[in-house]
Amino acid sequence: MKTLFIGGIKSGKSRLAEHYLLQNLACLDSKPYYLATTEFFDDELHERVRIHQQRRQDLFITLEQPLHLLTTLQNCQRPVLVECVSMWLNNMLYHHIPETDILAELAAVLALPGDVVFVHNEVGLGIIPDNKLARQFVDLSGKAAQLMGEHCDAVFLCSAGLKLALK
Repeated sequence: MKTLFIGGIKSGKSRLAEHYLLQNLACLDSKPYYLATTEFFDDELHERVRIHQQRRQDLFITLEQPLHLLTTLQNCQRPVLVECVSMWLNNMLYHHIPETDILAELAAVLALPGDVVFVHNEVGLGIIPDNKLARQFVDLSGKAAQLMGEHCDAVFLCSAGLKLALK
């Protein structure tokens, strides 16, 4: 089963996705994986990650992979939470990976067997960014969200710490 939690920054989507996986998809005899995609660029980002790590304690087996989602997920034999697709997209753009390759890898990930919960920032509700790279990210993020929305079995929109089932 593939599940998407999408919402704005600080909407509660990560916490809700973690709880959903632990309550609905995790096996009693093994911990699920937590696939962290963040590449560290500054101290503030380190602090955000530290808060996430503290919240999830030892409930997950953490894997860190900022670029290679497909090869990492192919080796996972238990449920996985991907935190987060938005950061993975950012990393891919930073490393100059073409959009077609990014979306092809995401499509291949969505076709894999097994339970995966994706966390993704909704960034398309604001104004059109004033620079090319930011517009490229927003457009790519929207395309990725549409792809995940189409292929996921369940989709939840998150806001104010609540989730609304879209699918």
